Amino acid sequence: MTNRHKEIVPRFDPPVKDKTILVTGGCGFIGSHLVEALWKDNRVIVVDDLSNGKLENIALFDVEFRQGSILSDLGDIWDGVDIVFHLAASVSVSRSVDEPSRDAENNVLGSLYVLDACRKHSVRRVVYSSSAAVYGDPIHLPIDEDHPQDPVSPYGLSKLTGESYARLYHQLYGLGTTSLRYFNVYGPRQDPKSPYAGVISIFVHRLLEDLPLIVDGDGLQARDFVSVKDVVQANLLAAGGGEEILGKAFNVGTGKSTAIAELAQIIAGEKGRISHGPPRPGDARESVADLALSRRTLGYEPRIPLEAGIRQFKEWHARWDSNPQPTDSK
Repeated sequence: MTNRHKEIVPRFDPPVKDKTILVTGGCGFIGSHLVEALWKDNRVIVVDDLSNGKLENIALFDVEFRQGSILSDLGDIWDGVDIVFHLAASVSVSRSVDEPSRDAENNVLGSLYVLDACRKHSVRRVVYSSSAAVYGDPIHLPIDEDHPQDPVSPYGLSKLTGESYARLYHQLYGLGTTSLRYFNVYGPRQDPKSPYAGVISIFVHRLLEDLPLIVDGDGLQARDFVSVKDVVQANLLAAGGGEEILGKAFNVGTGKSTAIAELAQIIAGEKGRISHGPPRPGDARESVADLALSRRTLGYEPRIPLEAGIRQFKEWHARWDSNPQPTDSK
């Protein structure tokens, strides 16, 4: 078998073992994959208010679950925690535009509560889930971490504010924080029927429902699509990294952009149908991550090719659609 046809991705050996770990938003799409990677080698505590996450996402994993909001008093849950992965957030850009104060309450005040609890309970490391939305409209490509940060939505601004607090808590209190700026994440457990679903999950869902894949405008707008498995890898590296990553932010993508029209062709294959709708106002033409800093300092290297990741997602979706119960994503 030639390298071109290999689809097996090497397993990533987590640098995090024998720790007490708290994952906020651990029942969500990304959070549940992180829990899956951690639970066998660590004591894992999941906090989720289940507003977006689903308990079924972690049903197969031996973890401690606490239903609650990061805005509430979580009491002694922080005692003895070594590492916190903070993923709990409002994730809808459009809803942030409609309800900016709600977005700020969850993403800014909620993150501040988490950071302050970590400071008071001597948590060693905090990994904060941020977003490429902090950059706003790209002024140059690829987008490196020094690109101007000029968010165009309350969501992007709230994520940037969370980053600023994380950096400040490192500078003022010595809390070991690292922020990760996710580009377009996709993969199993991303609910295609959610109003917050990404384009890959929407396209796959429409394909399996025998509906046409609708491409906005000419489809030449391009994005950096990164598998949730690679996002998990970045989180584990951030949790196990040295002093050189603290107080800093890193891009998490693939360093490759794919046009939406090309993406539709990959997903549709020979049987699917594609149609074009009107262009979406304000849609950025291209977004792609510069991974030089992430590779050099964090040790991050994306491993899941887009076509293999889409194939995995199709397989998961077919199982989920026929029986939406807890399933192992492997």
